[in-house]
Amino acid sequence: MDGFLNLHKPLGITSHDCVAQVRRCLRRKRVGHGGTLDPLATGVLPLAVGRATRLLDFLPKGKRYRATIRFGVQTNTDDLGGEMLVQQPAPGLTRSAVEAVLPRFVGLIAQTPPAFSAIHIQGQRAYERARRGETVPLPQRWVEIFALIPEDWQAGAFPELTLSVHCGAGTYIRSLARDIGQQLNIPAVLSGLIRTESGGMDLADSLTLEQLQAQVQTSTWQLPAPDQALTHLPPVTLAPEPANAWCQGQTYRECFGSFPWWRVYDEQGRFLGIGQQIGETELKPHIVLVDPRPK
Repeated sequence: MDGFLNLHKPLGITSHDCVAQVRRCLRRKRVGHGGTLDPLATGVLPLAVGRATRLLDFLPKGKRYRATIRFGVQTNTDDLGGEMLVQQPAPGLTRSAVEAVLPRFVGLIAQTPPAFSAIHIQGQRAYERARRGETVPLPQRWVEIFALIPEDWQAGAFPELTLSVHCGAGTYIRSLARDIGQQLNIPAVLSGLIRTESGGMDLADSLTLEQLQAQVQTSTWQLPAPDQALTHLPPVTLAPEPANAWCQGQTYRECFGSFPWWRVYDEQGRFLGIGQQIGETELKPHIVLVDPRPK
Protein backbone atom coordinates (compact mmCIF):
# COMPACT_ATOMS: atom_id res chain seq x y z
CA MET A 1 0.00 0.00 0.00
CA ASP A 2 1.94 2.97 -1.36
CA GLY A 3 0.54 6.31 -2.50
CA PHE A 4 -0.80 9.72 -1.57
CA LEU A 5 -4.02 10.58 0.23
CA ASN A 6 -5.80 13.93 -0.07
CA LEU A 7 -7.21 14.33 3.44
CA HIS A 8 -9.62 17.08 4.50
CA LYS A 9 -8.26 18.01 7.90
CA PRO A 10 -11.02 18.91 10.39
CA LEU A 11 -11.05 21.80 12.83
CA GLY A 12 -9.50 21.45 16.26
CA ILE A 13 -6.93 18.69 15.83
CA THR A 14 -3.29 18.74 14.80
CA SER A 15 -1.80 17.36 11.61
CA HIS A 16 -0.05 14.75 13.75
CA ASP A 17 -3.45 13.68 15.14
CA CYS A 18 -4.64 13.15 11.57
CA VAL A 19 -1.62 11.01 10.78
CA ALA A 20 -2.27 8.89 13.89
CA GLN A 21 -5.92 8.36 12.97
CA VAL A 22 -5.07 7.40 9.39
CA ARG A 23 -2.44 4.94 10.65
CA ARG A 24 -5.09 3.23 12.78
CA CYS A 25 -7.68 3.32 10.02
CA LEU A 26 -5.37 1.82 7.37
CA ARG A 27 -3.43 -0.35 9.84
CA ARG A 28 -0.22 1.04 8.45
CA LYS A 29 2.62 2.50 10.49
CA ARG A 30 4.27 4.32 7.64
CA VAL A 31 2.17 7.45 7.14
CA GLY A 32 3.46 11.01 6.92
CA HIS A 33 2.07 14.44 6.05
CA GLY A 34 3.27 17.01 3.56
CA GLY A 35 2.90 20.36 5.31
CA THR A 36 1.52 21.12 8.76
CA LEU A 37 -1.88 22.73 9.28
CA ASP A 38 -2.58 24.45 12.61
CA PRO A 39 -5.38 23.00 14.78
CA LEU A 40 -7.61 26.00 13.96
CA ALA A 41 -7.14 25.49 10.21
CA THR A 42 -9.00 23.05 7.98
CA GLY A 43 -8.60 21.79 4.44
CA VAL A 44 -6.14 19.88 2.30
CA LEU A 45 -3.55 17.85 4.20
CA PRO A 46 -1.50 15.70 1.79
CA LEU A 47 -0.63 12.36 3.36
CA ALA A 48 1.80 9.75 2.09
CA VAL A 49 1.39 6.04 2.80
CA GLY A 50 4.11 3.41 2.67
CA ARG A 51 7.06 4.06 0.40
CA ALA A 52 5.40 7.24 -0.88
CA THR A 53 6.62 8.93 2.32
CA ARG A 54 10.00 9.13 0.58
CA LEU A 55 8.41 11.20 -2.18
CA LEU A 56 6.80 13.95 -0.07
CA ASP A 57 9.49 16.48 -0.97
CA PHE A 58 8.64 16.06 -4.66
CA LEU A 59 4.99 17.10 -4.44
CA PRO A 60 4.21 20.46 -6.13
CA LYS A 61 5.20 23.31 -3.81
CA GLY A 62 2.45 25.89 -4.35
CA LYS A 63 -0.38 26.28 -1.85
CA ARG A 64 -3.73 28.09 -1.86
CA TYR A 65 -5.74 29.25 1.13
CA ARG A 66 -8.96 31.04 1.99
CA ALA A 67 -7.95 33.22 4.91
CA THR A 68 -10.05 35.51 7.09
CA ILE A 69 -8.32 38.38 8.91
CA ARG A 70 -9.94 40.10 11.89
CA PHE A 71 -8.83 43.66 12.62
CA GLY A 72 -8.68 45.28 16.03
CA VAL A 73 -7.47 42.15 17.84
CA GLN A 74 -4.00 40.97 18.82
CA THR A 75 -3.07 37.60 20.40
CA ASN A 76 0.21 35.95 21.29
CA THR A 77 -0.30 33.30 18.58
CA ASP A 78 -1.50 35.64 15.79
CA ASP A 79 -4.78 33.70 15.60
CA LEU A 80 -7.87 33.35 17.77
CA GLY A 81 -6.46 30.33 19.62
CA GLY A 82 -4.02 32.36 21.67
CA GLU A 83 -4.04 34.68 24.67
CA MET A 84 -5.82 37.98 24.03
CA LEU A 85 -3.34 40.87 24.21
CA VAL A 86 -5.20 43.80 22.61
CA GLN A 87 -8.79 44.58 21.67
CA GLN A 88 -8.97 47.86 19.82
CA PRO A 89 -12.20 48.36 17.87
CA ALA A 90 -11.68 49.66 14.34
CA PRO A 91 -15.16 50.56 13.07
CA GLY A 92 -13.75 53.18 10.70
CA LEU A 93 -11.55 50.76 8.79
CA THR A 94 -12.69 50.31 5.19
CA ARG A 95 -12.21 47.57 2.68
CA SER A 96 -10.49 49.94 0.28
CA ALA A 97 -7.94 50.93 2.92
CA VAL A 98 -7.03 47.30 3.52
CA GLU A 99 -6.89 46.45 -0.17
CA ALA A 100 -4.56 49.38 -0.75
CA VAL A 101 -1.77 47.73 1.29
CA LEU A 102 -2.15 44.22 -0.14
CA PRO A 103 0.21 44.77 -3.12
CA ARG A 104 3.05 45.26 -0.61
CA PHE A 105 2.74 41.58 0.27
CA VAL A 106 2.80 40.14 -3.25
CA GLY A 107 6.09 38.80 -4.55
CA LEU A 108 9.19 37.74 -2.65
CA ILE A 109 8.85 39.14 0.88
CA ALA A 110 10.66 38.84 4.21
CA GLN A 111 8.44 37.30 6.86
CA THR A 112 8.92 36.65 10.59
CA PRO A 113 7.25 33.41 11.75
CA PRO A 114 4.79 33.56 14.68
CA ALA A 115 6.27 33.09 18.15
CA PHE A 116 4.08 29.97 18.46
CA SER A 117 5.36 28.09 15.43
CA ALA A 118 7.06 24.76 14.76
CA ILE A 119 10.38 26.10 13.52
CA HIS A 120 13.51 25.07 15.41
CA ILE A 121 15.35 27.66 17.50
CA GLN A 122 18.56 26.37 19.08
CA GLY A 123 17.34 22.78 18.89
CA GLN A 124 13.83 23.40 20.24
CA ARG A 125 10.48 24.22 18.68
CA ALA A 126 9.64 27.90 18.91
CA TYR A 127 6.24 27.14 20.46
CA GLU A 128 7.87 25.11 23.25
CA ARG A 129 9.98 28.06 24.29
CA ALA A 130 7.06 30.48 23.90
CA ARG A 131 4.92 28.33 26.20
CA ARG A 132 7.60 28.64 28.86
CA GLY A 133 7.34 32.41 28.61
CA GLU A 134 10.65 32.85 26.83
CA THR A 135 11.05 35.70 24.36
CA VAL A 136 13.05 34.32 21.47
CA PRO A 137 13.99 36.47 18.45
CA LEU A 138 12.80 34.66 15.33
CA PRO A 139 14.86 35.16 12.17
CA GLN A 140 13.14 36.51 9.10
CA ARG A 141 12.77 34.19 6.14
CA TRP A 142 12.03 34.84 2.50
CA VAL A 143 8.70 33.55 1.23
CA GLU A 144 6.84 34.10 -2.00
CA ILE A 145 3.22 35.17 -2.39
CA PHE A 146 1.91 34.95 -5.93
CA ALA A 147 -1.53 36.49 -5.46
CA LEU A 148 -3.84 38.01 -2.82
CA ILE A 149 -7.44 38.30 -3.99
CA PRO A 150 -10.07 39.87 -1.70
CA GLU A 151 -13.26 37.81 -1.58
CA ASP A 152 -15.45 39.23 1.19
CA TRP A 153 -15.63 42.09 3.69
CA GLN A 154 -17.54 42.21 6.95
CA ALA A 155 -17.76 45.70 8.48
CA GLY A 156 -18.19 46.33 12.20
CA ALA A 157 -16.27 47.10 15.37
CA PHE A 158 -13.86 44.29 14.49
CA PRO A 159 -14.07 44.11 10.69
CA GLU A 160 -12.95 41.05 8.74
CA LEU A 161 -11.51 40.57 5.28
CA THR A 162 -11.52 37.18 3.56
CA LEU A 163 -8.69 36.64 1.08
CA SER A 164 -7.72 34.04 -1.46
CA VAL A 165 -3.99 33.46 -0.98
CA HIS A 166 -1.72 31.75 -3.50
CA CYS A 167 1.76 31.29 -2.04
CA GLY A 168 4.90 29.21 -1.96
CA ALA A 169 6.00 26.72 0.66
CA GLY A 170 6.95 28.04 4.08
CA THR A 171 4.54 30.98 4.12
CA TYR A 172 2.84 31.64 7.46
CA ILE A 173 -0.67 32.95 6.91
CA ARG A 174 -0.85 34.01 10.58
CA SER A 175 2.18 36.21 9.99
CA LEU A 176 0.59 37.62 6.86
CA ALA A 177 -2.54 38.61 8.83
CA ARG A 178 -0.43 40.20 11.57
CA ASP A 179 1.75 42.12 9.11
CA ILE A 180 -1.18 43.46 7.09
CA GLY A 181 -2.54 44.90 10.32
CA GLN A 182 0.83 46.46 11.12
CA GLN A 183 0.84 48.22 7.77
CA LEU A 184 -2.48 49.81 8.78
CA ASN A 185 -1.35 50.53 12.39
CA ILE A 186 -4.21 48.31 13.55
CA PRO A 187 -3.75 44.96 15.35
CA ALA A 188 -4.91 41.97 13.33
CA VAL A 189 -5.14 38.20 13.67
CA LEU A 190 -6.09 35.25 11.53
CA SER A 191 -9.65 34.31 12.44
CA GLY A 192 -10.22 31.51 9.94
CA LEU A 193 -8.17 29.44 7.49
CA ILE A 194 -9.01 26.82 4.89
CA ARG A 195 -6.27 25.32 2.75
CA THR A 196 -7.85 24.79 -0.65
CA GLU A 197 -4.82 23.37 -2.46
CA SER A 198 -1.53 21.79 -1.43
CA GLY A 199 0.88 19.35 -3.02
CA GLY A 200 -1.13 19.49 -6.24
CA MET A 201 -4.24 18.28 -4.38
CA ASP A 202 -7.52 20.19 -4.40
CA LEU A 203 -10.07 20.60 -1.62
CA ALA A 204 -12.89 19.45 -3.90
CA ASP A 205 -11.25 16.02 -4.20
CA SER A 206 -10.36 15.59 -0.51
CA LEU A 207 -11.73 12.94 1.86
CA THR A 208 -12.74 13.54 5.45
CA LEU A 209 -11.60 11.12 8.13
CA GLU A 210 -15.19 9.84 8.38
CA GLN A 211 -15.40 9.25 4.62
CA LEU A 212 -12.07 7.45 4.61
CA GLN A 213 -13.12 5.20 7.49
CA ALA A 214 -16.43 4.38 5.80
CA GLN A 215 -14.76 3.50 2.50
CA VAL A 216 -12.12 1.35 4.20
CA GLN A 217 -14.81 -0.53 6.12
CA THR A 218 -16.76 -1.23 2.92
CA SER A 219 -13.61 -2.05 0.91
CA THR A 220 -14.42 0.69 -1.60
CA TRP A 221 -11.37 2.87 -0.95
CA GLN A 222 -8.41 2.69 -3.30
CA LEU A 223 -5.10 4.45 -2.78
CA PRO A 224 -3.93 6.25 -5.95
CA ALA A 225 -0.51 5.17 -7.19
CA PRO A 226 2.26 7.51 -5.97
CA ASP A 227 3.32 8.69 -9.42
CA GLN A 228 -0.16 10.10 -10.06
CA ALA A 229 0.75 12.98 -7.74
CA LEU A 230 4.04 13.63 -9.52
CA THR A 231 2.91 14.37 -13.07
CA HIS A 232 4.63 17.79 -12.92
CA LEU A 233 7.92 15.87 -13.23
CA PRO A 234 8.87 14.63 -16.72
CA PRO A 235 8.86 10.84 -17.32
CA VAL A 236 11.59 8.65 -18.79
CA THR A 237 11.32 4.95 -19.71
CA LEU A 238 14.32 2.63 -19.48
CA ALA A 239 14.87 -0.63 -21.32
CA PRO A 240 15.08 -3.80 -19.15
CA GLU A 241 18.84 -3.97 -18.60
CA PRO A 242 19.39 -0.22 -17.98
CA ALA A 243 16.32 -0.21 -15.72
CA ASN A 244 17.70 -3.04 -13.59
CA ALA A 245 21.13 -1.42 -13.45
CA TRP A 246 19.58 1.92 -12.48
CA CYS A 247 17.67 0.23 -9.64
CA GLN A 248 20.99 -1.17 -8.41
CA GLY A 249 22.41 2.34 -8.10
CA GLN A 250 24.10 2.72 -11.48
CA THR A 251 23.86 5.97 -13.40
CA TYR A 252 22.02 5.84 -16.70
CA ARG A 253 23.71 7.78 -19.51
CA GLU A 254 21.62 9.27 -22.29
CA CYS A 255 20.71 12.68 -23.69
CA PHE A 256 18.12 14.47 -21.55
CA GLY A 257 16.25 17.73 -21.43
CA SER A 258 17.02 20.41 -18.89
CA PHE A 259 15.08 19.06 -15.90
CA PRO A 260 16.63 18.37 -12.49
CA TRP A 261 14.28 15.50 -11.55
CA TRP A 262 12.59 12.73 -13.55
CA ARG A 263 9.99 10.04 -12.98
CA VAL A 264 11.63 6.79 -14.03
CA TYR A 265 9.70 3.80 -15.47
CA ASP A 266 10.49 0.44 -17.02
CA GLU A 267 8.98 -0.74 -20.28
CA GLN A 268 6.07 -2.40 -18.43
CA GLY A 269 5.07 1.01 -17.06
CA ARG A 270 6.26 0.22 -13.54
CA PHE A 271 7.23 3.32 -11.57
CA LEU A 272 10.82 2.78 -10.44
CA GLY A 273 11.50 6.01 -8.58
CA ILE A 274 13.01 9.47 -8.95
CA GLY A 275 16.14 10.17 -10.95
CA GLN A 276 18.36 13.23 -10.67
CA GLN A 277 19.82 14.65 -13.85
CA ILE A 278 23.54 15.37 -13.63
CA GLY A 279 24.86 17.48 -16.46
CA GLU A 280 23.26 16.80 -19.83
CA THR A 281 23.60 13.03 -20.13
CA GLU A 282 23.45 11.36 -16.72
CA LEU A 283 20.45 10.17 -14.73
CA LYS A 284 21.49 9.26 -11.21
CA PRO A 285 19.22 7.17 -8.93
CA HIS A 286 17.89 9.40 -6.14
CA ILE A 287 14.92 7.41 -4.83
CA VAL A 288 14.49 3.79 -5.90
CA LEU A 289 11.13 2.25 -4.99
CA VAL A 290 11.54 -1.27 -6.38
CA ASP A 291 14.00 -4.06 -5.74
CA PRO A 292 16.28 -4.84 -8.68
CA ARG A 293 16.06 -8.24 -10.30
CA PRO A 294 18.75 -10.63 -9.08
CA LYS A 295 21.69 -11.02 -11.40
